[in-house]
Amino acid sequence: MRDTVHLMAVYSKTTAKAWFQYRVDAFLKSLAVFLREATGIIVIYFTLLKFDTLSGWNIYEMLFLFSLLFLTYGIMIIFFTGLRDFGKTVRDGSFDRFMLRPRGLLFQILFANADWFAALGHGGLGIALFVLSAGKVGISWNLVRVCYYLVTVAGGVLIQGAVFLFIAALNIYLLQTDSLKEMLYWDMRKFAGYPISIFGKVIQILMIYVMPFAFVNYFPAQYLLRKEDMAYPSVYMYMTPVVGVAMYLIAYLFWRYSIRFYKSSGN
Repeated sequence: MRDTVHLMAVYSKTTAKAWFQYRVDAFLKSLAVFLREATGIIVIYFTLLKFDTLSGWNIYEMLFLFSLLFLTYGIMIIFFTGLRDFGKTVRDGSFDRFMLRPRGLLFQILFANADWFAALGHGGLGIALFVLSAGKVGISWNLVRVCYYLVTVAGGVLIQGAVFLFIAALNIYLLQTDSLKEMLYWDMRKFAGYPISIFGKVIQILMIYVMPFAFVNYFPAQYLLRKEDMAYPSVYMYMTPVVGVAMYLIAYLFWRYSIRFYKSSGN
């Protein structure tokens, strides 16, 4: 265990040095990610200034909803960059190198790379939105709510990491899954910044039971804000960590099963 933790630290240090070897360039790229994502938030901000609320959610409550989405992704991508880009690793034969090393395959993939630009851009925006909104949405912060928030963030990280792990396992069979990832993750994520109550029943079902982004930010926000548009059992507000652990275990088992069928893509 001690050796594993030491190796994780070495991997992380090496990866960080590689990403930040040109500091000005690294800062500008992280800032570019921040500004790119912030553009959509600015559009929503000015829209709500005109229409006041969206399904009963005011501008600061919307920003709080977005803060959870960006913060969990910013943390998640530090650990799951290798899974996000796993299709390329399989297609160019790089995965063969991992299989020859005396360490677990998933361990190497998780810690061999980290998209620090995305982590700082998304995570920084999530923190900025939280700071801007948390004091203006009527939440009475105490130890219970702080602990709930931290556990919920961890659950949201696992939910999104599980999606990337599942799609990564599909690369064993399909080699190219970029379109599937675009549809299952990135397209569904676009809905996640808004209260699911504004969407039709089909989208709500997809957001809760198929690609459960609602557990990343909507239901946690409902626990803290208690909005009137909550139309689902109150137990859903407590299930984010359970959903995260369950999804990750299922995705991990699928990964372990799928890896037995891996065949090198050759050159």
